[in-house]
Amino acid sequence: MTESTYRIQGATGEWEVVIGLEVHAQVTSQAKLFSGAATAFGAEPNTQVSLVDAAMPGMLPVPNRECIRQAVRTGMAIDAQINRWSRFDRKNYFYADLPQGYQISQLYHPIVGEGSVEIEADGYTKVIGVERIHVEQDAGKLMHDQHPTQSYVDLNRSGVALMEIVSKPDMRSPAEAGAYLAKLRSVLRYVGSCDGNMDQGSMRADVNVSVRKPGPNGEETPFGTRTETKNVNSVRFVMAVVEHEARRQVEVLEDGGTIQQETRLYDPDRGVTRSMRSKEDAHDYRYFPDPDLLPLELDEAFLEECRASLPELPDAKRARYVAGGVTLYNAAVLTAEVETARWFDALLEAGVAAGPASNWVTSELFGALNRLGKDIAESPVSPAQAAALLALVADGTLSGSLAKQVFEVMLETGQDPAAIVEERGLKQTSDTGAIDAVIAEIMAANADKVADYRGGKDKLFGFFVGQTMKAMGGKANPGVVNERLKAALG
Repeated sequence: MTESTYRIQGATGEWEVVIGLEVHAQVTSQAKLFSGAATAFGAEPNTQVSLVDAAMPGMLPVPNRECIRQAVRTGMAIDAQINRWSRFDRKNYFYADLPQGYQISQLYHPIVGEGSVEIEADGYTKVIGVERIHVEQDAGKLMHDQHPTQSYVDLNRSGVALMEIVSKPDMRSPAEAGAYLAKLRSVLRYVGSCDGNMDQGSMRADVNVSVRKPGPNGEETPFGTRTETKNVNSVRFVMAVVEHEARRQVEVLEDGGTIQQETRLYDPDRGVTRSMRSKEDAHDYRYFPDPDLLPLELDEAFLEECRASLPELPDAKRARYVAGGVTLYNAAVLTAEVETARWFDALLEAGVAAGPASNWVTSELFGALNRLGKDIAESPVSPAQAAALLALVADGTLSGSLAKQVFEVMLETGQDPAAIVEERGLKQTSDTGAIDAVIAEIMAANADKVADYRGGKDKLFGFFVGQTMKAMGGKANPGVVNERLKAALG
């Protein structure tokens, strides 16, 4: 399966959905794009505002090298064209949270050109094209709930560096849109160019949706008129916007109406979009080259430094895990979040086998963290401690059930597994003499079941295993128990 079969069923038949995303990602840097003001989240309003951000007369912007570097690294991570020559433009519009009355952005000559992101959605793989990445300033924030008759403005975000990552209209279902945003967020977090904290507004998506009738035999038909739903701040909400907006457009068209090219907002409480304003085109903003900024010219040394700084990315890491014996499913889970992959890599560096380690992390560790309401960065058990626990299982010191007991104590106390085993006497025994003695007692107490087993009721073997393990407090080596029981019962 290589393409989505998602369709909206209307009164006149099926409709195809066409989706493109414009993702605004806040660049990870200590200072803003054109000033030295701080960018920390959660500061008191208007405490991170320089004279440049406030557009005081005579103030001139100076590009932040780190912001440019992060944009280039992001482009390299999606195999995009890096433009050695790029330019800043002024996008002119007035809004109360944009003091200078224009935004410094890139329209005609962006820093990053075409690239691609490979996604997996509904059981198939698809490549989504990226048209461009450009850097621009963020605006401030208006607050309408601080005063009964006035709106307040917080300029802390004004001038913060954003990467706008513009996809091609290649997505055809809510699932593809969600998978694209999740994969892009994962790549940005691996690269370190954006923290991806959508709940804090450091990554948000504008969702472009249109509908059209599918052509015969899968032929392409012209795109319909699109709407743009602004500032959607979660993967789940992006999928909900696509679903609602596509159905709304189909209903409008089938009722004989027309779709207006407009900007809309999403109401997550009601699960609907609503009109905000008519959608402007580029000429409405009167773009022109910013006269205060020289073009950006990137030399080979700078590009090579960016390239060398890239980490192992999710797809490459997943392939490495699979080659090391991890299942495809586990590899996908372990590479979805960069913190999880780093924790697992630290576990592998301690010398454990990748396959069993991945099973333990995705079942035992994730289950425990879920119960505790913690993420992997807050795990009470370190990778080194986990490796020591798995080593005790591998060398026969602990059985699976004993390992679970030791792990629970590790979660509560933070102790190393070897100390717990020693203190609590939890070491697994392979002493055949002790095991034989217990088996003899159980067989004597269950002579009728022994006779039934020997008469052909093979399923009773599990009963004898369970009784033996119970009698030995779970400390008997299961392999030895099976072996000695077969000999005794035979």
